[in-house]
Amino acid sequence: MHRLLVDHRNITQTKLEEVAPVPLSDGQARLKLESFALTANNVTYAASGFAIGYWKFFPTGQDGLGLVPVWGVAEVAESASDDLAVGTRLYGYYPMAEELVITPKADGHGSILDAAPHRKDLPLIYNQYVPVHGGTAEQDYLRAILQPLLATSYLLFDWLMDNDWFGAEQIIIGSASSKTGLGLCKYLAEPEKRPYKIVGLTSERNRAFVEGLGACDQVLSYDEVSHLAQVPSVYVDMAGNTEVKAALHSHLADHLRHSAAVGLSHWDKFEQTQDLAGPKPAFFFAPAQVAKRREDWGPGKIEQQITQAWKRIAADASGWLNVMVHDGIAASDAVYKSLADGTANPRDGHIIRL
Repeated sequence: MHRLLVDHRNITQTKLEEVAPVPLSDGQARLKLESFALTANNVTYAASGFAIGYWKFFPTGQDGLGLVPVWGVAEVAESASDDLAVGTRLYGYYPMAEELVITPKADGHGSILDAAPHRKDLPLIYNQYVPVHGGTAEQDYLRAILQPLLATSYLLFDWLMDNDWFGAEQIIIGSASSKTGLGLCKYLAEPEKRPYKIVGLTSERNRAFVEGLGACDQVLSYDEVSHLAQVPSVYVDMAGNTEVKAALHSHLADHLRHSAAVGLSHWDKFEQTQDLAGPKPAFFFAPAQVAKRREDWGPGKIEQQITQAWKRIAADASGWLNVMVHDGIAASDAVYKSLADGTANPRDGHIIRL
């Protein structure tokens, strides 16, 4: 079994290795990965692996080296569990590897949970595996690329709405070219009547791409932060670029009603936040909004809304997304590094086919 390990401290350093498959214990199942997506989201998982706990999902047994989580589809190749039959295909959260051993437990709602002891205290949304019935490989690819990202986009939209937009007249999205960023822009643009303007921040290189999405009222490059209107604002930061954040806080100061930290696509320009003008940035954790809505509405409702929302945006994905398929786990190395160093084309969505 091959896997791609990532250095905890320098996330551009990787190691492709082969390890012997672990024999199954009673109650376990072996899942062979068919395909998984690689996006800037996976770079955020690596960059915040300690702070948020993403390194905990798939222990490697090696000090300083971790498995970056990915989203994809796998088939049950071997099972010693009454809850999961051989041949079942599952969509969910996997390591950057060719297989995963789980301890399956039916959740009573048609999905499978990994009940492995080390995952017991980790967020439910990451421990849940959904059976895949029929469909095409292309549908699997689109789901793996977009569903996790657009789910976060929709939860951000729902959270902003739940907080009455924090009274903002403009909502500013940092790294608007990222798929989570562009998804949020599109969800924010959906209401016919809205009290806010949508502003996308991006690199000059990606400005035309973001403008072409047609979801932003204004698109600015990172060095144009001083052009932002000084009105009540919310900043939703997918980039984690400390210099941009400091400039934006300084420019808007008390006009800034909330500053949300979501991603680290600019992980190499991130530092622990120093004293900033305006509100202290607060991390947005998508599973917390899921948990709140489950409490507000009962189980299943927020999941239904997320599914409808991501499919709605994905329906026109051919206009802004090129699906790039790469064969073999070794191919994930170059793709991952292009995402980590920021050279990947925002229009591309990458699939590793095993």
